[in-house]
Formats: sequence, structure tokens, C-alpha cells
Amino acid sequence: MPEKKVMIIGASGHGKVIADIIHQSGDQVMGFLDDDPTKKEIHQIPVLGKIEDTQKYKDDFCFIIGIGDNQIRKKIAERNPALNYYTAIHPTAVIGEGVRIGKGTAVMAGTVINADANIGEHCIINTSAVIEHECVIGDYTHISPQACLCGNVYVGEECHVGAGATIINNQMIVKNTVIGAGCVVVTDLLESGIYMGMPASKSKYKKDIKEK
Repeated sequence: MPEKKVMIIGASGHGKVIADIIHQSGDQVMGFLDDDPTKKEIHQIPVLGKIEDTQKYKDDFCFIIGIGDNQIRKKIAERNPALNYYTAIHPTAVIGEGVRIGKGTAVMAGTVINADANIGEHCIINTSAVIEHECVIGDYTHISPQACLCGNVYVGEECHVGAGATIINNQMIVKNTVIGAGCVVVTDLLESGIYMGMPASKSKYKKDIKEK
């Protein structure tokens, strides 16, 4: 298979990880696009312009959005629907039979995605996360490092599942939900919001995230 040439949108820490995945997959990072004028290069890879400059390079390269914020990632993708999006899968990730992974998604090192899971577009499946059989993850969702989704879990669009969180099997998580680090989800979460604790319960105030 010929080497792919990839442009990363977002010269951030997340973008650095994406660049490493691309290199380890045998493809080539051509540069970054970022709106911060102080960023000139990342690990000797040049910043070649602003995010709006995607149109300048759209006929030559694949693209991936290397930005961790779900809403920003969605906004950029919706403004640039015609780009040829690259799906970044680290060589150490374990991908089971029948798994479907949407365009623009990044799968980090040590991740396990088991049989017939369905991962949406522009998602982040972060380091050493476990996505068990037949899970469904909506577009623009971030599954953080070492989170574990047991079998047949449904997670809606634009969700954030925190580091080390566990969702037991057969649960439904509605879109725009935040599950805090270390949470244990044992029931369906049918209202958008922020959930914390063991078992997870809905937080009334955003400040609770900083206090715990």
C-alpha cells in the first residue's frame, strides 16, 4: 500500500500524538495547520498555515483533526466536509473482527477494540482504552486513557468518557454527556450532563469536577 501524506489540523499536544501514530503506521506527516501564529514547528514538522488553509492543500494530502476538544473537532469537520480524512490507528492497537472505525478517528497505542464494535467519525480512542464487543460510539466522542466499555455499550455523539472510567455492559449514554475520571456507570445515562462517582450520578454543578 502506498505511503499516505497527511496534514494535521491542530499543532497541540494531541496533534503530537497523532503525528507519532502516523509515523509508526508508515505514513508521512507533511505539516500542521494551526491558528496560533507563534507555532512554527512541532518536533521538526513545520506549521504550514492556518486552519482555513485546508483548501490550499486539499487536493494533495489527507487530513486529520489533531484537537482534543470534541466541539472544536466537530466544528472544523463540519466546515470541511469534503476533505479526504485519514484514520489514525496505532500499530499496537488490537482491532477485532467486524470492527468499523469512522473517518478521521484516532486510535491510540495499546487500545483494544473487540468484535463488531462500531466507532464513529472524528473520535478519539485514547491510550489503552478497552472497547468491548458490539459497542457503538457516536461521532466526535472521546474515550480517555484506560477507560473500559464492556459489551454492548452505546455512547452518543460528543461525549467524553474520563480516564479509567468503567461502563458496564448493555448501558446507553446519551449524547453530550461527560463521565468523570474513575466513574463506574451501572445504569443508563438518559440525560445529558456531567456524571461522577461510584456508581456514577449526575453532578449539579460544573465546579464539582474541580473539587473532587
